[in-house]
Amino acid sequence: MKVVLLSGGSGKRLWPLSNDARSKQFLKVLKDKNNVSQSMIQRVWNQLTEVNLANSTLISTSMAQVDLILNQLQPTNGIIVEPERRDTFPAVCLAASYLYSELNTDPDEVVVVLPVDPYVENEFFNKVKELETALQQSETQIALIGVQPTYASEKYGYIIPSYEGDDLWNKVLHFKEKPTQVIAEEFISQGGLWNCGVFAFRISYILSLLRKMEFPIQYKSLLENYSLLPKDSMDYMVIEKEKNVIVLKYDGYWKDLGTWNTLTDEMDTIQLGKGTMDDSVNTHLINELDIPITVIGGRNLIVAASPDGILVADKEKSHRIKHLKQSDHQIPMYEERRWGCYKVLEHRKIDEEQEVLTKRLVINKDKYLSYHTHFYRHEVWTVIKGEGEFVLNGEINRVSAGDILKIPPKAKHSIKAITDLEIIEIQSGPKLSREDKLCVYTSWDDLEKLFHSNSIVKPPRDRVAF
Repeated sequence: MKVVLLSGGSGKRLWPLSNDARSKQFLKVLKDKNNVSQSMIQRVWNQLTEVNLANSTLISTSMAQVDLILNQLQPTNGIIVEPERRDTFPAVCLAASYLYSELNTDPDEVVVVLPVDPYVENEFFNKVKELETALQQSETQIALIGVQPTYASEKYGYIIPSYEGDDLWNKVLHFKEKPTQVIAEEFISQGGLWNCGVFAFRISYILSLLRKMEFPIQYKSLLENYSLLPKDSMDYMVIEKEKNVIVLKYDGYWKDLGTWNTLTDEMDTIQLGKGTMDDSVNTHLINELDIPITVIGGRNLIVAASPDGILVADKEKSHRIKHLKQSDHQIPMYEERRWGCYKVLEHRKIDEEQEVLTKRLVINKDKYLSYHTHFYRHEVWTVIKGEGEFVLNGEINRVSAGDILKIPPKAKHSIKAITDLEIIEIQSGPKLSREDKLCVYTSWDDLEKLFHSNSIVKPPRDRVAF
Protein backbone atom coordinates (compact mmCIF):
# COMPACT_ATOMS: atom_id res chain seq x y z
CA MET A 1 0.00 0.00 0.00
CA LYS A 2 1.18 3.50 -0.89
CA VAL A 3 0.08 6.72 0.79
CA VAL A 4 -0.18 10.11 -0.93
CA LEU A 5 -0.29 13.09 1.39
CA LEU A 6 -2.04 16.03 -0.30
CA SER A 7 -0.55 19.35 0.79
CA GLY A 8 -2.47 22.22 -0.78
CA GLY A 9 -4.48 25.20 0.35
CA SER A 10 -4.56 28.90 -0.44
CA GLY A 11 -3.84 30.19 3.06
CA LYS A 12 -7.03 32.26 3.45
CA ARG A 13 -8.83 30.82 6.48
CA LEU A 14 -6.03 31.41 9.02
CA TRP A 15 -4.92 34.83 7.79
CA PRO A 16 -2.79 36.74 8.71
CA LEU A 17 -0.44 33.91 9.73
CA SER A 18 -1.27 31.90 6.62
CA ASN A 19 -0.96 33.25 3.08
CA ASP A 20 -0.38 32.03 -0.49
CA ALA A 21 3.14 30.95 0.44
CA ARG A 22 2.40 29.51 3.91
CA SER A 23 -0.82 27.53 4.19
CA LYS A 24 -2.32 26.53 7.54
CA GLN A 25 -0.55 23.16 7.73
CA PHE A 26 2.82 24.91 8.15
CA LEU A 27 1.91 27.12 11.12
CA LYS A 28 3.84 26.02 14.21
CA VAL A 29 1.13 26.60 16.79
CA LEU A 30 0.82 23.05 18.17
CA LYS A 31 3.10 21.18 20.60
CA ASP A 32 4.65 17.72 20.33
CA LYS A 33 5.19 15.23 23.16
CA ASN A 34 8.33 17.12 24.23
CA ASN A 35 6.49 20.46 24.32
CA VAL A 36 8.31 21.64 21.18
CA SER A 37 6.37 23.76 18.69
CA GLN A 38 5.25 21.88 15.61
CA SER A 39 3.03 22.41 12.59
CA MET A 40 0.08 20.32 11.44
CA ILE A 41 2.12 18.68 8.68
CA GLN A 42 4.91 17.84 11.13
CA ARG A 43 2.37 16.31 13.52
CA VAL A 44 0.83 14.13 10.79
CA TRP A 45 4.25 13.08 9.47
CA ASN A 46 5.37 12.07 12.98
CA GLN A 47 2.20 10.02 13.37
CA LEU A 48 2.75 8.30 10.01
CA THR A 49 6.26 7.46 11.19
CA GLU A 50 4.97 6.04 14.50
CA VAL A 51 2.53 3.69 12.72
CA ASN A 52 5.14 2.65 10.11
CA LEU A 53 3.51 4.37 7.12
CA ALA A 54 6.04 7.16 6.45
CA ASN A 55 8.31 4.91 4.35
CA SER A 56 5.37 4.28 2.01
CA THR A 57 4.27 7.92 1.82
CA LEU A 58 4.78 10.49 -0.93
CA ILE A 59 3.79 14.14 -0.69
CA SER A 60 1.90 15.89 -3.48
CA THR A 61 2.07 19.68 -3.45
CA SER A 62 2.46 22.84 -5.50
CA MET A 63 5.76 24.47 -6.40
CA ALA A 64 5.09 27.25 -3.88
CA GLN A 65 5.13 24.79 -0.95
CA VAL A 66 8.18 22.68 -1.80
CA ASP A 67 10.64 24.81 0.16
CA LEU A 68 8.35 24.88 3.20
CA ILE A 69 8.00 21.10 3.18
CA LEU A 70 11.75 20.60 2.92
CA ASN A 71 12.22 23.14 5.70
CA GLN A 72 9.93 21.25 8.09
CA LEU A 73 10.21 17.60 6.99
CA GLN A 74 12.59 15.06 5.53
CA PRO A 75 10.28 13.22 3.10
CA THR A 76 11.28 9.59 2.69
CA ASN A 77 10.15 9.10 -0.90
CA GLY A 78 10.33 12.59 -2.31
CA ILE A 79 7.74 15.12 -3.45
CA ILE A 80 5.41 15.15 -6.45
CA VAL A 81 5.23 18.76 -7.60
CA GLU A 82 2.15 20.04 -9.41
CA PRO A 83 3.08 22.68 -12.02
CA GLU A 84 -0.02 24.65 -10.99
CA ARG A 85 -2.89 24.40 -8.50
CA ARG A 86 -5.79 22.51 -10.07
CA ASP A 87 -7.64 20.88 -7.14
CA THR A 88 -7.48 17.28 -5.92
CA PHE A 89 -8.52 15.36 -9.05
CA PRO A 90 -5.55 16.48 -11.17
CA ALA A 91 -3.22 16.04 -8.17
CA VAL A 92 -4.36 12.45 -7.65
CA CYS A 93 -4.01 11.67 -11.37
CA LEU A 94 -0.45 13.04 -11.37
CA ALA A 95 0.45 11.02 -8.26
CA ALA A 96 -0.95 7.78 -9.72
CA SER A 97 0.93 8.37 -12.97
CA TYR A 98 4.15 9.06 -11.06
CA LEU A 99 3.82 5.87 -9.01
CA TYR A 100 3.10 3.82 -12.14
CA SER A 101 5.56 5.17 -14.70
CA GLU A 102 8.38 6.66 -12.60
CA LEU A 103 8.49 4.29 -9.61
CA ASN A 104 7.27 1.22 -11.57
CA THR A 105 4.59 0.46 -8.98
CA ASP A 106 2.26 -2.45 -9.75
CA PRO A 107 -1.03 -1.14 -11.25
CA ASP A 108 -2.93 -3.29 -8.71
CA GLU A 109 -1.24 -1.53 -5.80
CA VAL A 110 -3.65 0.22 -3.44
CA VAL A 111 -3.11 3.95 -2.92
CA VAL A 112 -4.54 5.85 0.04
CA VAL A 113 -4.91 9.63 -0.28
CA LEU A 114 -4.77 11.65 2.94
CA PRO A 115 -5.26 15.36 3.59
CA VAL A 116 -2.29 16.87 5.35
CA ASP A 117 -4.06 18.52 8.26
CA PRO A 118 -6.42 16.21 10.21
CA TYR A 119 -6.12 16.44 13.99
CA VAL A 120 -6.40 12.81 15.08
CA GLU A 121 -4.87 10.17 17.32
CA ASN A 122 -2.65 7.38 15.97
CA GLU A 123 -5.63 5.01 15.98
CA PHE A 124 -6.97 6.90 12.96
CA PHE A 125 -3.97 5.81 10.88
CA ASN A 126 -4.45 2.21 11.98
CA LYS A 127 -7.93 2.52 10.44
CA VAL A 128 -6.27 3.88 7.29
CA LYS A 129 -4.28 0.63 7.06
CA GLU A 130 -7.56 -1.31 6.92
CA LEU A 131 -8.54 0.39 3.63
CA GLU A 132 -6.29 -1.94 1.63
CA THR A 133 -7.93 -5.11 2.96
CA ALA A 134 -11.42 -3.64 2.61
CA LEU A 135 -10.80 -2.64 -1.01
CA GLN A 136 -9.47 -6.08 -1.90
CA GLN A 137 -12.22 -8.04 -0.11
CA SER A 138 -15.09 -5.92 -1.42
CA GLU A 139 -13.82 -5.79 -5.00
CA THR A 140 -14.99 -2.20 -5.19
CA GLN A 141 -13.32 0.73 -6.92
CA ILE A 142 -13.06 3.21 -4.04
CA ALA A 143 -12.93 2.87 -0.26
CA LEU A 144 -13.51 5.81 2.10
CA ILE A 145 -13.18 6.55 5.78
CA GLY A 146 -16.23 8.17 7.37
CA VAL A 147 -16.07 9.79 10.80
CA GLN A 148 -18.80 9.36 13.40
CA PRO A 149 -20.29 12.89 13.76
CA THR A 150 -20.27 14.53 17.18
CA TYR A 151 -22.77 17.23 16.23
CA ALA A 152 -24.88 18.40 13.27
CA SER A 153 -22.24 20.39 11.40
CA GLU A 154 -22.87 22.44 8.26
CA LYS A 155 -19.12 22.54 7.47
CA TYR A 156 -18.62 18.92 6.39
CA GLY A 157 -19.87 16.67 3.65
CA TYR A 158 -21.83 13.56 4.67
CA ILE A 159 -21.58 9.92 3.59
CA ILE A 160 -24.76 7.84 3.90
CA PRO A 161 -23.92 4.10 4.27
CA SER A 162 -26.29 1.19 3.72
CA TYR A 163 -25.19 -0.70 6.86
CA GLU A 164 -25.76 -3.93 4.96
CA GLY A 165 -22.37 -5.45 4.47
CA ASP A 166 -19.22 -6.72 6.08
CA ASP A 167 -18.29 -5.90 9.67
CA LEU A 168 -15.28 -4.02 8.29
CA TRP A 169 -17.04 -1.89 5.67
CA ASN A 170 -20.42 -0.77 4.30
CA LYS A 171 -21.61 0.17 0.85
CA VAL A 172 -22.20 3.89 0.24
CA LEU A 173 -25.73 4.87 -0.77
CA HIS A 174 -25.13 8.54 -1.51
CA PHE A 175 -23.34 11.75 -0.52
CA LYS A 176 -24.45 15.19 0.58
CA GLU A 177 -22.11 18.19 0.54
CA LYS A 178 -22.41 20.67 3.47
CA PRO A 179 -26.14 20.44 4.22
CA THR A 180 -28.15 22.76 6.45
CA GLN A 181 -28.20 21.93 10.16
CA VAL A 182 -31.73 20.48 9.92
CA ILE A 183 -30.74 18.13 7.09
CA ALA A 184 -27.46 17.30 8.87
CA GLU A 185 -29.45 16.19 11.93
CA GLU A 186 -31.58 13.98 9.68
CA PHE A 187 -28.46 12.43 8.11
CA ILE A 188 -26.99 11.70 11.55
CA SER A 189 -30.22 9.97 12.57
CA GLN A 190 -29.81 7.77 9.46
CA GLY A 191 -26.25 6.85 10.47
CA GLY A 192 -24.56 9.40 8.24
CA LEU A 193 -20.81 9.94 8.59
CA TRP A 194 -18.60 12.97 8.06
CA ASN A 195 -16.51 12.79 4.91
CA CYS A 196 -12.95 13.39 6.15
CA GLY A 197 -11.31 13.40 2.71
CA VAL A 198 -9.56 10.02 2.99
CA PHE A 199 -10.03 7.57 0.11
CA ALA A 200 -8.30 4.56 -1.43
CA PHE A 201 -8.17 3.08 -4.94
CA ARG A 202 -6.01 0.89 -7.13
CA ILE A 203 -3.59 2.69 -9.41
CA SER A 204 -5.18 0.95 -12.39
CA TYR A 205 -8.51 2.63 -11.59
CA ILE A 206 -7.11 6.15 -12.00
CA LEU A 207 -5.12 5.11 -15.08
CA SER A 208 -8.34 3.83 -16.66
CA LEU A 209 -10.01 7.20 -16.00
CA LEU A 210 -7.11 8.98 -17.71
CA ARG A 211 -7.37 6.69 -20.72
CA LYS A 212 -11.12 7.30 -21.02
CA MET A 213 -10.47 11.05 -20.97
CA GLU A 214 -7.71 10.54 -23.58
CA PHE A 215 -4.91 11.78 -21.33
CA PRO A 216 -1.48 10.15 -21.22
CA ILE A 217 -0.71 7.82 -18.32
CA GLN A 218 3.05 8.41 -18.48
CA TYR A 219 4.11 10.91 -15.86
CA LYS A 220 6.23 13.22 -18.01
CA SER A 221 3.59 13.43 -20.73
CA LEU A 222 0.83 14.03 -18.20
CA LEU A 223 2.90 16.76 -16.62
CA GLU A 224 3.05 18.55 -19.97
CA ASN A 225 -0.75 18.31 -20.29
CA TYR A 226 -1.52 19.08 -16.64
CA SER A 227 -3.22 22.40 -17.40
CA LEU A 228 -5.79 20.55 -19.53
CA LEU A 229 -6.99 18.27 -16.74
CA PRO A 230 -10.39 19.25 -15.26
CA LYS A 231 -9.93 21.65 -12.36
CA ASP A 232 -12.16 19.79 -9.93
CA SER A 233 -12.09 17.77 -6.73
CA MET A 234 -11.96 13.97 -6.51
CA ASP A 235 -15.28 14.09 -4.66
CA TYR A 236 -17.18 15.87 -7.44
CA MET A 237 -15.25 14.46 -10.38
CA VAL A 238 -15.09 10.79 -9.39
CA ILE A 239 -16.23 9.57 -5.98
CA GLU A 240 -19.81 10.92 -5.99
CA LYS A 241 -20.35 9.56 -9.53
CA GLU A 242 -18.89 6.12 -8.85
CA LYS A 243 -21.55 3.53 -7.96
CA ASN A 244 -19.14 1.02 -6.46
CA VAL A 245 -17.92 2.73 -3.25
CA ILE A 246 -17.56 1.46 0.32
CA VAL A 247 -16.89 3.26 3.59
CA LEU A 248 -15.12 2.28 6.80
CA LYS A 249 -16.51 3.88 9.95
CA TYR A 250 -14.14 5.62 12.36
CA ASP A 251 -15.60 6.55 15.72
CA GLY A 252 -12.47 7.98 17.34
CA TYR A 253 -11.38 11.61 17.75
CA TRP A 254 -11.14 13.61 14.51
CA LYS A 255 -11.08 17.34 13.92
CA ASP A 256 -10.48 19.65 10.97
CA LEU A 257 -8.37 22.56 12.22
CA GLY A 258 -9.53 24.80 9.42
CA THR A 259 -10.54 27.94 11.31
CA TRP A 260 -9.15 29.98 14.18
CA ASN A 261 -12.00 28.72 16.33
CA THR A 262 -11.15 25.02 15.88
CA LEU A 263 -7.38 25.54 15.89
CA THR A 264 -7.25 27.44 19.18
CA ASP A 265 -9.30 24.65 20.80
CA GLU A 266 -6.27 22.36 20.37
CA MET A 267 -3.59 24.83 21.46
CA ASP A 268 -2.16 24.23 24.92
CA THR A 269 -1.31 27.90 25.47
CA ILE A 270 -3.36 31.08 25.12
CA GLN A 271 -0.42 33.21 24.01
CA LEU A 272 2.38 32.87 21.47
CA GLY A 273 4.74 35.79 20.93
CA LYS A 274 5.20 39.18 22.58
CA GLY A 275 2.32 40.71 24.50
CA THR A 276 0.16 40.77 27.60
CA MET A 277 -3.23 39.21 28.35
CA ASP A 278 -5.31 40.67 31.18
CA ASP A 279 -8.83 39.87 32.39
CA SER A 280 -9.63 37.91 29.22
CA VAL A 281 -11.78 34.80 28.73
CA ASN A 282 -11.46 32.21 25.93
CA THR A 283 -9.12 34.59 24.11
CA HIS A 284 -5.94 33.68 22.25
CA LEU A 285 -3.06 35.94 21.22
CA ILE A 286 -0.68 34.79 18.48
CA ASN A 287 1.91 37.43 17.62
CA GLU A 288 4.72 37.01 15.06
CA LEU A 289 5.70 40.69 15.19
CA ASP A 290 8.58 42.14 17.20
CA ILE A 291 6.28 44.65 18.93
CA PRO A 292 4.10 43.64 21.92
CA ILE A 293 0.30 43.42 21.74
CA THR A 294 -1.82 43.98 24.85
CA VAL A 295 -5.30 42.47 25.17
CA ILE A 296 -7.51 43.66 28.06
CA GLY A 297 -10.97 42.31 28.79
CA GLY A 298 -11.15 40.15 25.68
CA ARG A 299 -14.07 37.72 25.39
CA ASN A 300 -14.01 34.83 22.89
CA LEU A 301 -11.45 36.59 20.68
CA ILE A 302 -8.64 35.56 18.38
CA VAL A 303 -5.93 38.22 18.09
CA ALA A 304 -3.39 37.21 15.44
CA ALA A 305 -0.58 39.36 14.05
CA SER A 306 2.07 38.75 11.40
CA PRO A 307 3.95 40.88 8.84
CA ASP A 308 0.92 40.35 6.56
CA GLY A 309 -1.51 42.08 8.92
CA ILE A 310 -3.46 41.97 12.18
CA LEU A 311 -6.74 40.15 12.85
CA VAL A 312 -9.05 40.77 15.80
CA ALA A 313 -12.17 38.63 15.55
CA ASP A 314 -14.85 36.84 17.51
CA LYS A 315 -13.85 33.18 17.32
CA GLU A 316 -17.27 32.03 16.17
CA LYS A 317 -17.16 34.49 13.26
CA SER A 318 -13.45 34.19 12.41
CA HIS A 319 -14.19 31.87 9.44
CA ARG A 320 -15.57 34.90 7.57
CA ILE A 321 -12.01 36.12 6.99
CA LYS A 322 -11.86 33.79 3.97
CA HIS A 323 -14.40 35.96 2.14
CA LEU A 324 -12.92 39.36 3.00
CA LYS A 325 -10.24 41.31 1.22
CA GLN A 326 -7.29 40.76 3.53
CA SER A 327 -4.50 43.06 2.40
CA ASP A 328 -3.40 45.52 -0.21
CA HIS A 329 0.06 44.10 -0.93
CA GLN A 330 0.43 41.32 -3.48
CA ILE A 331 3.42 39.52 -2.00
CA PRO A 332 3.66 37.39 1.17
CA MET A 333 5.49 39.34 3.87
CA TYR A 334 6.97 36.23 5.50
CA GLU A 335 8.08 32.92 4.01
CA GLU A 336 9.89 29.82 5.18
CA ARG A 337 12.22 28.30 2.61
CA ARG A 338 14.32 25.14 2.53
CA TRP A 339 17.36 27.22 3.51
CA GLY A 340 15.70 29.26 6.29
CA CYS A 341 13.21 32.11 6.13
CA TYR A 342 12.77 35.76 5.18
CA LYS A 343 10.65 38.69 6.29
CA VAL A 344 9.76 41.67 4.12
CA LEU A 345 10.69 44.89 5.94
CA GLU A 346 9.45 47.33 3.29
CA HIS A 347 8.03 47.26 -0.23
CA ARG A 348 7.82 50.60 -2.01
CA LYS A 349 7.02 51.68 -5.56
CA ILE A 350 9.13 54.70 -6.49
CA ASP A 351 7.41 55.19 -9.86
CA GLU A 352 6.09 53.11 -12.75
CA GLU A 353 9.62 51.97 -13.65
CA GLN A 354 11.17 51.44 -10.24
CA GLU A 355 10.33 49.65 -7.00
CA VAL A 356 12.38 48.75 -3.93
CA LEU A 357 11.97 45.67 -1.73
CA THR A 358 13.86 45.25 1.55
CA LYS A 359 14.06 41.83 3.23
CA ARG A 360 15.71 40.28 6.26
CA LEU A 361 17.04 36.81 5.33
CA VAL A 362 17.95 34.09 7.83
CA ILE A 363 20.00 31.27 6.28
CA ASN A 364 20.51 28.30 8.56
CA LYS A 365 23.93 26.77 9.15
CA ASP A 366 25.10 24.56 6.24
CA LYS A 367 22.15 25.65 4.09
CA TYR A 368 22.48 27.63 0.86
CA LEU A 369 20.62 29.48 -1.86
CA SER A 370 20.51 28.10 -5.38
CA TYR A 371 23.08 29.46 -7.84
CA HIS A 372 20.84 31.79 -9.83
CA THR A 373 20.52 35.03 -11.71
CA HIS A 374 17.99 37.85 -12.14
CA PHE A 375 17.54 39.72 -15.41
CA TYR A 376 16.05 43.00 -14.22
CA ARG A 377 16.84 43.68 -10.60
CA HIS A 378 19.88 44.91 -8.73
CA GLU A 379 20.54 43.52 -5.24
CA VAL A 380 22.63 44.70 -2.31
CA TRP A 381 23.22 42.29 0.55
CA THR A 382 24.50 43.48 3.93
CA VAL A 383 25.70 40.65 6.17
CA ILE A 384 24.65 41.49 9.73
CA LYS A 385 25.39 38.18 11.45
CA GLY A 386 27.41 35.02 10.86
CA GLU A 387 29.84 33.76 8.22
CA GLY A 388 29.35 32.27 4.81
CA GLU A 389 30.75 31.53 1.36
CA PHE A 390 29.52 33.87 -1.36
CA VAL A 391 29.64 33.04 -5.07
CA LEU A 392 29.48 35.72 -7.75
CA ASN A 393 29.98 34.78 -11.40
CA GLY A 394 32.12 31.78 -10.54
CA GLU A 395 34.28 33.37 -7.83
CA ILE A 396 33.90 32.11 -4.25
CA ASN A 397 34.76 34.37 -1.32
CA ARG A 398 34.40 34.15 2.46
CA VAL A 399 32.06 36.78 3.94
CA SER A 400 31.04 37.74 7.45
CA ALA A 401 29.13 40.38 9.45
CA GLY A 402 29.79 43.89 8.10
CA ASP A 403 30.38 42.89 4.47
CA ILE A 404 28.29 44.52 1.74
CA LEU A 405 27.73 42.50 -1.43
CA LYS A 406 26.59 44.14 -4.66
CA ILE A 407 24.85 41.93 -7.23
CA PRO A 408 24.07 43.56 -10.59
CA PRO A 409 21.40 42.24 -12.99
CA LYS A 410 22.36 39.05 -14.87
CA ALA A 411 25.08 38.18 -12.33
CA LYS A 412 25.05 34.54 -11.22
CA HIS A 413 25.23 34.29 -7.44
CA SER A 414 24.66 32.17 -4.35
CA ILE A 415 25.64 32.00 -0.69
CA LYS A 416 26.17 29.18 1.82
CA ALA A 417 25.98 29.64 5.59
CA ILE A 418 29.03 28.42 7.51
CA THR A 419 27.25 29.57 10.67
CA ASP A 420 23.69 30.89 10.91
CA LEU A 421 23.59 33.90 8.59
CA GLU A 422 21.44 37.02 8.70
CA ILE A 423 21.37 39.33 5.71
CA ILE A 424 19.54 42.53 4.87
CA GLU A 425 18.69 42.34 1.16
CA ILE A 426 17.65 45.40 -0.85
CA GLN A 427 16.21 44.68 -4.29
CA SER A 428 15.63 47.48 -6.79
CA GLY A 429 14.46 47.44 -10.37
CA PRO A 430 11.44 47.52 -12.67
CA LYS A 431 10.33 43.90 -12.14
CA LEU A 432 10.61 42.48 -8.62
CA SER A 433 8.75 39.25 -9.28
CA ARG A 434 9.29 35.54 -8.69
CA GLU A 435 9.44 35.05 -12.44
CA ASP A 436 12.61 37.17 -12.67
CA LYS A 437 14.83 34.30 -11.58
CA LEU A 438 16.77 31.63 -13.45
CA CYS A 439 18.36 28.79 -11.46
CA VAL A 440 21.70 27.57 -12.83
CA TYR A 441 22.55 25.03 -10.12
CA THR A 442 20.53 23.89 -7.11
CA SER A 443 23.31 21.83 -5.49
CA TRP A 444 26.27 23.38 -3.65
CA ASP A 445 28.31 20.25 -4.39
CA ASP A 446 27.89 20.94 -8.11
CA LEU A 447 29.15 24.48 -7.55
CA GLU A 448 32.22 23.30 -5.66
CA LYS A 449 33.03 20.82 -8.41
CA LEU A 450 32.66 23.55 -11.02
CA PHE A 451 34.80 26.09 -9.17
CA HIS A 452 37.18 23.75 -7.34
CA SER A 453 40.19 25.64 -8.65
CA ASN A 454 39.02 28.93 -7.09
CA SER A 455 40.48 29.66 -3.69
CA ILE A 456 38.27 30.94 -0.89
CA VAL A 457 39.48 34.30 0.35
CA LYS A 458 38.27 36.80 2.91
CA PRO A 459 37.71 40.28 1.41
CA PRO A 460 39.18 43.27 3.22
CA ARG A 461 36.76 44.70 5.78
CA ASP A 462 37.49 48.31 4.81
CA ARG A 463 35.87 48.14 1.40
CA VAL A 464 32.59 47.19 -0.23
CA ALA A 465 32.91 43.63 -1.52
CA PHE A 466 32.15 42.62 -5.10
